[in-house]
Amino acid sequence: MTAIGRLKTRSEFVFVKGGRRFATPSLVLQARRRLSSAPQSHGLARFGFTATKRLGSAVVRNRARRRLKEAVRLAAPSSAVEGYDYVLIARGGAVQRPFTELIKDLRRALTKVHEPTGANRRSKPHSA
Repeated sequence: MTAIGRLKTRSEFVFVKGGRRFATPSLVLQARRRLSSAPQSHGLARFGFTATKRLGSAVVRNRARRRLKEAVRLAAPSSAVEGYDYVLIARGGAVQRPFTELIKDLRRALTKVHEPTGANRRSKPHSA
């Protein structure tokens, strides 16, 4: 079971932006392994939450963030990887989707961002 921490500063969010990402109907998940020299505890998976103004009014954005936080509380201890930072960006489905579907979206996204990249796959030969 993985302990859960929080991302709070802009620099932490910007750092995660450069990592892997996966989109579902209710959220976009960005993930990146913390640098080994970072002073933060390595036994934590840290999460940050954001919702853009395009999503709607402050009431809607806050509701979306609250739903995402609860989904992380329920799903992340078994699905998140220690030493990673994650940012969840709310999409329209974060408010409208049934909560069980939101949790499924989060679990699927957590699985997908940790799959090996396509670099290990055989690529087509280049024709000259």
